[in-house]
Amino acid sequence: MIRTVLMLTFWALALPVAALVGFPWTFLTRDIAFLYRISMWGAWTGVKLAGVKVETRGLEKLDPARTYIFMSNHTSNLDPPILLPLIPRRTSVMAKKELFSYPILGETMRMGSLVPVDRGNRDAGIAAVRAAAEVVRQGINMTIYVEGKRSFDGKLLPFKKGPFYLAAECGVPVVPVTIVGTHELMPKARFQISPGTVRIIFHEPIPPAEFGDRNCLMARVRAAINSGLPSEYQS
Repeated sequence: MIRTVLMLTFWALALPVAALVGFPWTFLTRDIAFLYRISMWGAWTGVKLAGVKVETRGLEKLDPARTYIFMSNHTSNLDPPILLPLIPRRTSVMAKKELFSYPILGETMRMGSLVPVDRGNRDAGIAAVRAAAEVVRQGINMTIYVEGKRSFDGKLLPFKKGPFYLAAECGVPVVPVTIVGTHELMPKARFQISPGTVRIIFHEPIPPAEFGDRNCLMARVRAAINSGLPSEYQS
């Protein structure tokens, strides 16, 4: 519990600094790069203070100059602050549309090319896929938790279809990602973080020429992510 408080205290202290320095600079220059670097550093430092060690595999398979769609499993609130700082260059994500209604935060998220999504509205989901495609065409990576929500038991849930429509429309390589260990350190519905090791596995990128149809791509991504899970969590 002490490490959890330490992480949250660090974030609480770092946020005003980021706001006082990062937000004015971002609004003056209309460039999100500085604030993005601060955010990724803060996220990474926070989880390290919580006693989380991170091991990575497969980063050498990625070309930092290329644009990718990263598709990952999701079991914990620890997943974003661990995974996102590891992505080469900047990545966008999909965020709840309600967050975009806050004046400063919403404008900053728009400058950062984050994509608003209303998970309860099918038509809005289609619009989110189109908006994400525009972001990817700008050369910005997209990171998506393909189950759409966190798993309670660490096993893969059914995948959402939207990410695979996005991949087909954009024609950029898809990188399956397996996150291992966050379920044990901070499972869904638990606030406390236990110290331990998390492993992030970046699987072989799937080039557009090998996508096949949407169902084939979905099956291939699922098999890759599943292969990286411990045997007790594999489906």
